[in-house]
Amino acid sequence: MSPSDLPPRFSAWFTERGWQPRPHQLELLATVRAGRSALLVAPTGAGKTLAGFLPSLVELSEAGRGKRGLHTLYVSPLKALAVDIARNLDAPIAGMSLPVTVETRTGDTPAHKRTRQIARPPDILLTTPEQLSLLLAHREAEALFAGLRTVVLDELHALVTSKRGDLLALALARLRRLAPGLRAIGLSATVREPDELRKYLVAQTQKSPPPSAGEGGRGAAGRGEPPLRLAAIDAKSSEASLPSPDPLRGPPSPAEGGGVGAPAMADLVVATGGAKADLHMLDIGRTLPLAGHTAKHALPAIYDLIRTHRTVLVFVNTRLQAEYTFQELWHLNDDTLPIALHHGSLDASQRRRVEAAMAAGQLRAIVCTATLDLGIDWGDVDLVVNVGAPKGASRIMQRIGRANHRMDEPSKAYLVPGNRFEMLECRAALDAVEEAAQDTPDARLGAPDVLAQHVLGMACADAFDPLDLYDEIVSAAPYAGLSWEEFEAVVDYVATGGYALRAYERFAKILKGPDGKWRVRDARVAQQYRMNVGTIVESTHVKVRLARHLRGKPGTVLPKTGRVLGEIEEDFCETLTPGDTFLFAGEVLRFEGLAEDECMATRAGPGTDPAIPSYAGSKFPLSTFLAARVRAIIADPFEWDRLPPQLATYLAQQRRHSVLPGERDLLVETFPRTGRFYLTAFPFEGRLAHQTLGMLLTRRLERAGLRPLGFAANDYGIAIWMTKDVSERIALSPGFMEALFDEDMLGDDLEAWLDESAMMKRTFRQCAVIAGLIERRFPGQKKTGRQVTISTDLIYDVLRRHQPDHLLLRAARQDAATGLLDVTRLGMMLRRIRGRIIHRSLDRVSPLSVSVMLEIGRERVYGEGADDILAEAEAALLEEALG
Repeated sequence: MSPSDLPPRFSAWFTERGWQPRPHQLELLATVRAGRSALLVAPTGAGKTLAGFLPSLVELSEAGRGKRGLHTLYVSPLKALAVDIARNLDAPIAGMSLPVTVETRTGDTPAHKRTRQIARPPDILLTTPEQLSLLLAHREAEALFAGLRTVVLDELHALVTSKRGDLLALALARLRRLAPGLRAIGLSATVREPDELRKYLVAQTQKSPPPSAGEGGRGAAGRGEPPLRLAAIDAKSSEASLPSPDPLRGPPSPAEGGGVGAPAMADLVVATGGAKADLHMLDIGRTLPLAGHTAKHALPAIYDLIRTHRTVLVFVNTRLQAEYTFQELWHLNDDTLPIALHHGSLDASQRRRVEAAMAAGQLRAIVCTATLDLGIDWGDVDLVVNVGAPKGASRIMQRIGRANHRMDEPSKAYLVPGNRFEMLECRAALDAVEEAAQDTPDARLGAPDVLAQHVLGMACADAFDPLDLYDEIVSAAPYAGLSWEEFEAVVDYVATGGYALRAYERFAKILKGPDGKWRVRDARVAQQYRMNVGTIVESTHVKVRLARHLRGKPGTVLPKTGRVLGEIEEDFCETLTPGDTFLFAGEVLRFEGLAEDECMATRAGPGTDPAIPSYAGSKFPLSTFLAARVRAIIADPFEWDRLPPQLATYLAQQRRHSVLPGERDLLVETFPRTGRFYLTAFPFEGRLAHQTLGMLLTRRLERAGLRPLGFAANDYGIAIWMTKDVSERIALSPGFMEALFDEDMLGDDLEAWLDESAMMKRTFRQCAVIAGLIERRFPGQKKTGRQVTISTDLIYDVLRRHQPDHLLLRAARQDAATGLLDVTRLGMMLRRIRGRIIHRSLDRVSPLSVSVMLEIGRERVYGEGADDILAEAEAALLEEALG
């Protein structure tokens, strides 16, 4: 397709702005107009959004005005992105006077508007995966989506690697049934394996026809194997025989109309070109600490950058960091520059005010978390600052793309390391961006708890035939390998709660009618589903309400008055007593008491030292890709010339006093200190894998009689302290170190630890909430976090005793293995270091070990003096290490 093939009003609109439609925009338009689905991979600022909507705008312009149904559905991973896209669509629609209506539908949309959207939908609806699932569970879903022509999935790479992606894939499968001929468009700037996303966009088909119902069901793909296996790693097995970490693995699906084993794929459209990013590591001219992540030392320099640029996005990795950074920047803000705060716990109205002010060019800076790192297009942003290590190459590419959001202009950004080790991460990230290397995770296979939620949602929409629903579900790429037996187990769970719970009517969500179809049990079950849909299970939160002049006493229940600022974790709120101060929404607040289930607070006076809410989510692990690059830099002294001198000096000190590991080696150091004996190890595999390794190593050291007392971990290493000298055991038994780090720790040791671990209850709790076993919200009421905990803990204990193979127990163990414990990555590390462990017995701590030793007993406190205390501890340890 050439520019001349565009309708005249579109050609004129491009010409008026001095633009030419880009080749990838025209190619995508031609592909979709031909009735095919497509994945567009294009750099930031390349006009992906316009490309994704161009087929719909052209079709709607040709259709003219008149009574129409929903034509295009846009799905975004972020509420803010959906709102921003709606704002950006106004320009071409108004500029060409197109007869097109556009609306958003997120969790912030008023109920009356959501109701009206079903009865009188717009031409284009912009929404999120959770809202799409709610729409599909509606009784009017078939009528609403019957005329749907196109679905646009933005930032697809960010969706497919989580349970939200599983939910969206199932929703996409249902949309394809309700709207035959539906075309799917995937948009992404950072893609490592495009084929995985291409499969996600189109229907997959079974490998072979299933046997008849009289032969025992609808297929034997999973027969002979227990479904939902735990990904335990057998040390005696080969790498090729490792069981999958995913619970619903099955055979590959054939292509639609193609041969067996060739998965169906959407077309691939790739945009080329684009200016290279102008990316640097911020040099503040002073020596950075070896631990800590606040980057307090760099905040004056960050403020200077804000002063000298039009608009700056200051990204941090956690909400806790966002509150701290915003508060510190305000202390430095002698120029009273308009600086705002944006993160997911703030009230929706406050977030919208910040977004509107940013779009209008009224702000000089926003301190934000991942809520703004995908696709937001604010043309006035001319600088991005990333505080802390990026943790992933693709993530930092997404973030720096927010600056100068135009394909032909370089995005300008600074990486701000919080400590010396983060300098290594930043150096690795700079190299990755220079090479345009990607490290997005692999696409996942579907989770059973998400499938259970979807099955209930489909029953809420209408009675379903299990054979038809099975065929629909296996057309979704994450569930293409789902066997009929596994599907039956999920339906049985939704219908009864499982064998051990079938005597309790409250767990029976669906009923089978005489026609063989399954229906939702009653209207109350349907209402509870709609109130609890989704896969994001955060810690229970309570609203923070800003009152004026309240003073409470312990136990006082106060009236609900004042403006809602947002939400904090219930666990944190329970630690407060009236008079305590905490930092939230960019203000120091004084806790006054509780008003039913809300936290009442007033503004605190100046000079207070607040405690900061600690949030459970938004903590990123170090990617495998960047970890490998960090190890390579450390192992090659010729690379040190490209490092800041203070970091190169630090590595040279380590080599002089001990040794530095090779790229595939594991360095283990042992030394005495203050009456204890320490073992430190440096796998450089990220905090999650290191925490699991620490748990398992302490079990082994305990069995060896070395009496370990505890361990600490960071992204780079672990430290274990004991009452007995492990060096003596190593000297007596040369094979002890290899045995200590043997892969068989991921067998019985892991199983035994999981059986004893409180973490398993927490993981089960999340799976139970997603699968609808326990509801967080009821009509007219809401469960507290403690109530949910008590309910799920009781059920967990019952199932362990009476049905240890229950679907949710297996799902919980699988989540723990693949997520919280990072077992697969740990297994890869243990294989990598086999026969390559370097042990050094030292008489004192080494420079490298200082960084992880500083994690021992460290409290996450951000008050005045906290950084000074950490600095004093570091100075003492370094003086000891360097003699």
